[in-house]
Amino acid sequence: MTSYEDDLRKEMVSLDVGNIQDSKEFHSLLKKELEFPDFYGMNWDAFWDAITGLVELPETLSFEGWDKLNIVLPEDSQILSSLLSKFNDEHPSWKCNVIYK
Repeated sequence: MTSYEDDLRKEMVSLDVGNIQDSKEFHSLLKKELEFPDFYGMNWDAFWDAITGLVELPETLSFEGWDKLNIVLPEDSQILSSLLSKFNDEHPSWKCNVIYK
């Protein structure tokens, strides 16, 4: 039997990041698609705070166009993948399968 909270967790969220040009645009997409609150700080510390205490990540998170993003924003893409790995290590019961396409 699933709990009420489990029923609220999205099964899949897919983000098209192939045309992202800067960090602000990247954070705006994350905010919108992951349903972060209006006060989201648009930086990686705020991202960590959001995924560990404000919103529930979907069961699967897919990034389309990851190779292009990695070229345009190599530092941001590396930070994001590191934070998602850290999240899965520290919160195995909330694990989010991440797909980079």
